[in-house]
Amino acid sequence: MLDTVREVHTPEGVALRLPTAGPVPRAIAWSLDLLIRGGILMMASTAFSLIGAAGWGLYAIAMFLLVWSYPILCEGLFNGQTPGKRVMELRVVAADGAPVGWVAVVVRNLMRTVDMLPFGYATGLLCGLFDPHGRRLGDMVAHTVVVHEARDRQRHVTMVEVDAHTPAVPLRPAEQAAIIAFSDRSATLTFERQVELADLAQPATGAGGELGVLRLRGIAHWLLGRR
Repeated sequence: MLDTVREVHTPEGVALRLPTAGPVPRAIAWSLDLLIRGGILMMASTAFSLIGAAGWGLYAIAMFLLVWSYPILCEGLFNGQTPGKRVMELRVVAADGAPVGWVAVVVRNLMRTVDMLPFGYATGLLCGLFDPHGRRLGDMVAHTVVVHEARDRQRHVTMVEVDAHTPAVPLRPAEQAAIIAFSDRSATLTFERQVELADLAQPATGAGGELGVLRLRGIAHWLLGRR
């Protein structure tokens, strides 16, 4: 696979795995946005042509705004996504995995003037091919990265009833409270996040993966007296 994973460690010691996007899906997203902008400009040119000579000036202004404001406004207002990125399930985030800010959005898009050189985004493409996380110069300067965001492919554990399960080791009060909180919130978490949290409690459950998730919920039932 051309795409890779960027691992970021938060100050709390949590490891975040960001599935970074390579040049191909990013190029497709850019092409989709180009088609959208081209369609808008085509409709604008038809409307402005009715005005006469002044319409060409308005058309030039509209073209300038679409070329530069379109990606900035979309990524700033829609949490790092343009329509093309949304279709391709991509999102711009900060290098540490946090939501992207306005300053970073402006910087990464203004740097397109360099990434376009000498023609056809050649500089940006070469940077994306050689960078391990597929970043172009604009991403490097703005400290951003484009990641995959598979919204519809996230698996959730089926919330079936589980039997009470005795923990493998004695639990401190804080650990008991954390397990009960996990059971209460598990329906709102993705499968991957549930497994990640359950793996941390593997000494108490004696299992990992989906079995660890089910055992952790069983321990919560045991702690709450649901036997």
